[in-house]
Amino acid sequence: MLDRYFQITARGSTPGREIAAGTVTFLTMAYIIFVNPSVLATAGMDKGAVITATILAAACGTLLAGLWARVPFAMAPGMGLNAFFAYSLVLGQGVTWQTALGVVFVSGVVFLALTVLGARRHVVRAIPEDLRLAIAAGIGLFIAFIGLHNLGLVTGCEATLVTLGRLDATVLMGLAGLLVIIVMAVRGIPGGILAGILLTTVLAVATGKVTPPASLVTTPPGLGAVFMKMDLAGALTGGMWSAIFSFMFVDLFDSVGTIMACSYQAGFVRDDGEITGLDRVLEADALATVIGAVLGTSTTTTYIESGAGIAQGGRTGLASVVTAALFLLALPLTPLIGMVPAYATAPALIMVGVLMFTGAARIRWAEVSVAVPAFLTMVLMPLTYSISMGLAFGFIAHVLVMAATGRRRQVHPVLWGIAAFSLLEIGLAAG
Repeated sequence: MLDRYFQITARGSTPGREIAAGTVTFLTMAYIIFVNPSVLATAGMDKGAVITATILAAACGTLLAGLWARVPFAMAPGMGLNAFFAYSLVLGQGVTWQTALGVVFVSGVVFLALTVLGARRHVVRAIPEDLRLAIAAGIGLFIAFIGLHNLGLVTGCEATLVTLGRLDATVLMGLAGLLVIIVMAVRGIPGGILAGILLTTVLAVATGKVTPPASLVTTPPGLGAVFMKMDLAGALTGGMWSAIFSFMFVDLFDSVGTIMACSYQAGFVRDDGEITGLDRVLEADALATVIGAVLGTSTTTTYIESGAGIAQGGRTGLASVVTAALFLLALPLTPLIGMVPAYATAPALIMVGVLMFTGAARIRWAEVSVAVPAFLTMVLMPLTYSISMGLAFGFIAHVLVMAATGRRRQVHPVLWGIAAFSLLEIGLAAG
């Protein structure tokens, strides 16, 4: 029955191989259990409750991928999307975290509707590949900048805006964790980000910077502080539609890019270029965001770390079921997760930023009409401390450059609408 439901034999796999694959995927993405609560806590959310919400959101989303879409893809609150939630929306625009959760919920519902109606594919096709690559790279820069600041290596300065921070004990411990992450990545050893977080935390405990909890295992914190706390009325006001659009847009390319990459790796792409079961994967991804918002966390999306499990031989949803089960087993370890300091998760942010930025190499930099919009998209995300502003300037620049050089017919009609919406967003933000 297990073999028939997941088509294990038909896809050339075995139950043992699927279990190993699910375990590897968990080890490579378990860092989100530590990082996401740390990021959302800066927005004023209860860290303990967010730990539970993060684990449950990851488990639910990954189970959807395994049982509904039957693919070896894992889901969890997305990096970049959580930074947008905390640093751009809550801290940057002064929106309450309850309203921000409402924005995530609404964006997930709209996302799900677009997926069911098939419109999601058309939006993806409207955006040039170079801009898509620039979006991912810009988010990488933004995340890395936040990581460097949380580590203390980069700090504010009135004269030069930013400057080098003091190389104190916490910074050096964080850099040691980053070195471990880099070395393990170079050697192809899975779980490097998790190992870096744990090493930095152990050093912090050993030097007295962090006090270990009385018990490492306990009943997980309740969800009450964040569960169903979405402020939907606030999210549906006129000023929040640009944020809803930005969440939906970033998640769109994050998830589609990841799904495509993992599908090619797993052999799910047919000769005509279509991905087997794509609609179900997209539906699971969108529904996971809605569930995550209800639980009390930022946008849930498909993780590129799924590729580690696929490389291990995972080809079916059974691998995802194993990954989800391992997330649930982490629930009693919340005291250990809660004691991890921000400078221990900072190396993870930096490394994720590096990995997201690598796609910039594929941008056609030699073409000025491509380079300018791509550069503005990337650099304005960290400099304005807003992912949505980087997106807006990038879209507008692309449309203006194409129109000014006599190539307006090459601009997809959908992109004209996106650019107009982006212009309105900038006007509201600067007004």
